[in-house]
Amino acid sequence: MLKYEWIYSQLLTQIQTGSLQAGAKLPSIRQLSQQFSCSKSTILASLKKLEDQHLIYSMLKSGYYVVDHQLPIQPKMKNYIDFATSSPNWHAFPYQDFQHCINKAIDTYQADLFRYGTPKGLPSLIAEAKKLLTSYQLFTKEENIFITSGVQQSLSLLSIMPFPNGRSTILVEQPSYHLYMDYLKTYELPAMGIKRTTDGIDLDELENIFSKHDIKFFYTMPRLHNPLGTSYSKKEKDSIRKLAYKYNVYIVEDDYLADFEQNTKIDPLFTEDTQDRVIYLKSFSKIMFPGLRIGLAVLPNVLINTFQQYKNTTDIDSSMISQAALELYLKSGMFERYQKKVSEAYASRANQLQQSIATHLADYQSSKEICMHSHIILPRQVNTSKIIDHLAQQNILLDPIKRNYLDAFYRERIIKLNVSNIDESKIDVGIREIALALHNMSNYF
Repeated sequence: MLKYEWIYSQLLTQIQTGSLQAGAKLPSIRQLSQQFSCSKSTILASLKKLEDQHLIYSMLKSGYYVVDHQLPIQPKMKNYIDFATSSPNWHAFPYQDFQHCINKAIDTYQADLFRYGTPKGLPSLIAEAKKLLTSYQLFTKEENIFITSGVQQSLSLLSIMPFPNGRSTILVEQPSYHLYMDYLKTYELPAMGIKRTTDGIDLDELENIFSKHDIKFFYTMPRLHNPLGTSYSKKEKDSIRKLAYKYNVYIVEDDYLADFEQNTKIDPLFTEDTQDRVIYLKSFSKIMFPGLRIGLAVLPNVLINTFQQYKNTTDIDSSMISQAALELYLKSGMFERYQKKVSEAYASRANQLQQSIATHLADYQSSKEICMHSHIILPRQVNTSKIIDHLAQQNILLDPIKRNYLDAFYRERIIKLNVSNIDESKIDVGIREIALALHNMSNYF
């Protein structure tokens, strides 16, 4: 072991054991040099290694201080199979690359960090976002793009702000995104549902709702729906747009899994919107990490000023550091490389999920699309809650479907299956255990 590495390990031990607490000042370079009987350059090399790990920091003409005594938490081995968690595996993210972008962002935008940001978002990030959106076949102008604190902020603002059609009721697919369902129920906003299945939605029912109710907008996930894992066909998307035009209804398109689309010929609803009725929402929480809290909203011209006004009352701007770091991550090409890598990894998990369902749960109706999440429909005699509780005792975690529905809407007996947070090698084991539990419970009845 080289001398500087040994000194580094000695200082690291003092920090980890708490001998040097957070905020404590280290001995001077001269004192450390005398203590370890080495040159000052050797001490500086040891300190640099600690500084690179963000365990210490230097202050000009003052010295080195401890930042924290904790090293990054290493992922723990799981003794359970988690089909409930939709967040990606955080340790799969190249955090050192993004950490570099954060450090560079602080250097590059240091003046901007000490004043309030721009209301629509960091202009340079919007420019990069515009380029990114073209890869999804979504073409728009920079003035139509807003940076938001995740898709949830966009949905919140759109739900409460007035629309040009003067209407108030929000139409949502059932089931749908659970956090948005929670929002609608918590604030008691006027909302109604339309049933969505593996076969899509009933377009005649959609037209009936559009024609007879004061629908402000229709919230939909055309691509890789959460939680069903299904997508609309081009014909269905064309029909939905035409009905929206006919009855003056806006469409809020949540394209949260755009980065994982394997078919390059599949376009968003927004792509062929000729009458400015589609509002496009994009999240980075699945492709990167939820804590980033950065989303994109692409708005028709007629909604820009109102959206801006309502956004100004909720926050002055989304996190400037996060925006600046994301801009550099996009501009440097790091995002594109990571997107390809993680998309391939998740596609492999999604394929394994479908193979396992086909092998062990072939008798149950389910989605056939290659997606990180899917579902199966249970027969009436099976108690969904009992199945979920029983499997939890076997260390198989499932998330109930209740939160994905409005309170007054009929809930299907659905088991949600999400493989975002499961090692690929455990997917088949988990599906087999689910099939066994269903078989035993069916025989019981």
